[in-house]
Amino acid sequence: MSQPILMTVDDDPAVSRSVARDLRRRYGKDYRVIRADSGADALDALREIKLRGDAVAAILADYRMPQMDGIAFLEKAMDLFPHARRALLTAYADTDAAIQAINVVDVDHYLLKPWDPPEEKLYPVIDALVETWKAVGDKPVEEVKLIGHRFNSPSFHMRDFLARNAVPYRWYSVEDDEGRRILQAAEATAADIPVVVTPDGTVLKHPSGSEIADAVGLSTRPAQEFYDLVVIGGGPAGLGAAVYGASEGLRTVLVEKKATGGQAGTSSRIENYLGFPDGVSGAQLTDRARRQAQKFGAEVLTARDVVGLEARGSSRVVTFGDGSEIAAHSVILASGVTYRALDAEGIEELSGRGVYYGSAATEAPECKGEHVYIVGGANSAGQAAVFFSRHASDVTILVRGESLESSMSHYLIEQIAGIENIHVRTHTTVKQAHGDEHLERLTLCENGVTETVESGHLFIFIGAAPRTEWLGDAIHRDEHGFVCTGPDLTANGQRPAGWTLDRDPHYLESSVPGVFVAGDVRAQSVKRVASAVGEGAMAVTLVHRYLEEQ
Repeated sequence: MSQPILMTVDDDPAVSRSVARDLRRRYGKDYRVIRADSGADALDALREIKLRGDAVAAILADYRMPQMDGIAFLEKAMDLFPHARRALLTAYADTDAAIQAINVVDVDHYLLKPWDPPEEKLYPVIDALVETWKAVGDKPVEEVKLIGHRFNSPSFHMRDFLARNAVPYRWYSVEDDEGRRILQAAEATAADIPVVVTPDGTVLKHPSGSEIADAVGLSTRPAQEFYDLVVIGGGPAGLGAAVYGASEGLRTVLVEKKATGGQAGTSSRIENYLGFPDGVSGAQLTDRARRQAQKFGAEVLTARDVVGLEARGSSRVVTFGDGSEIAAHSVILASGVTYRALDAEGIEELSGRGVYYGSAATEAPECKGEHVYIVGGANSAGQAAVFFSRHASDVTILVRGESLESSMSHYLIEQIAGIENIHVRTHTTVKQAHGDEHLERLTLCENGVTETVESGHLFIFIGAAPRTEWLGDAIHRDEHGFVCTGPDLTANGQRPAGWTLDRDPHYLESSVPGVFVAGDVRAQSVKRVASAVGEGAMAVTLVHRYLEEQ
C-alpha cells in the first residue's frame, strides 16, 4: 500500500498551494499530500483513492466554498473514509459560525487563516490528527456480533457496554432474518438474548460484563497484587489521577466498573473544556485520557465492581465483587456519581426499553423521526438535547423549575434557543410512563395540569447520587453520601474518630489516612470536568506527600 494521504480542499488557489506546501515540508516523507479546489473535485479524488485501496489520514477543508461548503463536504467525505480525521480552515470573522457548524459533524479541529508560523499554529493540530488516526487505524476491524431485541433491557445494556468501551460490534435483531440465522448457527434461541459472538466464533449467552470484557480482550485482572496507588473510578477525576500517578513513577492501577469516562464519557459534546474551542465529545476526551494513562504505564481494569475498602496496617486493601483483592500504599476514590432515579410510575419497569438514564447515544438511530423527551435542566441534559435534535423530529426538555438559567451554562442555552426542533417546557414533571413491551406514552404535569403525550424515548438527567454505601462506617460521608475530606473533617476543631496520625487530614484526604477523594464523589466538589481532572492531579500530589511521611 502507498503512503497514507493528507488532503487539503480550498477554492482559493493561493491558500491551497500554501497549505499543501507547509504540509509537504513537515509530513512529505511519510504522507502523500494532495489538494483540490472544490468539494466536488475532492469527492471525486476520494472515490478514486477508495477504489485504489489507499488510506486517508486527515482532511482539511475550507469553511467557505461555493456550491459545497466545508461542512457539507466533510459530511460526504465521512461516508467514504469514516476514520480519516477532519479539520476546518476558516477566517477569523467566521469563527463563531464555524464552531456552531462543527456541531453538525464530528470535526476534530478548526484552523484560523493565516496559520503563520506553521510550527505553532498548523503543525500541532496536524500532529494531533495524525496521532489519533494512527491510534484508530484505517484497516477493516473484526467486529463482535451482538444479537438481541430492541426492547430488551439486557440487550440495551450490552450495546451500551460495548459502545462505551470502544469495542467494534454489529447489532442484529432477533426479529430480522439475519439475526435468527446467527442465533441458529450459535445454537441459541431468543430466550438466550443477548447473545454475543466474538470474532473467533466464541458464543456467549446472556453474558455478564466481566465475561464479555474477557472475551473481547479488555483487561479485567490485575497484573500485580500490590501497587503504590489504586484509583477507583474511571471518570475524568480517576483518569486524571491515573495519568499523573503513572507519569510520576507510581505503580498505578485504575479500576472501573463499566467503562472509562463516567458520566462525562456519555456526553455528546463538551464545549467549555479548556483547550477544545470547537468542543470534544466525552468519548473522545476520555479515550485520549485512557490511552495517555496507559502510555505512562497505568493498568486499566474494566468490569470490576469494588465492594470494599479497608486499612490493614500500612496497606489499603480493595475488595472486588468476586471476593478477590488488591492492595496498595494509597487509594484515590474517584467513583463519581450516578443519575438519581426518576420517581414516577412505570419508569423502573420500562428502564432500558425506551426509558434511559444518560444520553444513551446507541439509541440515536432509533430516534429518527420520533419525538424525544429529556428530563433535566443541567448541562448534560442540554448537550443530549442538541445531540438528539440531529436525529429526532422534535426534542422536548422537561424542567421542574421556571427556567434553564439557574442550572445550565449560558452558551448551551443560546445554542438550544437557535435549534428549531428543541422545545423547553418549564414547571413540568413526568408523572407516569406507559407501555407494554416498551415506552409508548408519558403523562406529564405542568403547573398542576396533566396531559398524556406519545413518545418512545425518555432520557433522564436529574441530580446526582454518589452510591457510596459500600464504603462502610470508617470513611465519613455527609447526609447525602458524599465523602468528606480535609477541612470538612476538622470543622469542629477535632480530628475524625479513628484518625491515627499526628496531623490533620490533607485537603483531599478522607477520614482514613492514605485514602484520598477526587471529583464528584467528594463533598462540596465543583461538578465540572475540568475541576475533576484538577482534583485527580492534586490528589496524586497529596499521595506523594503521604508516602513521604511513612
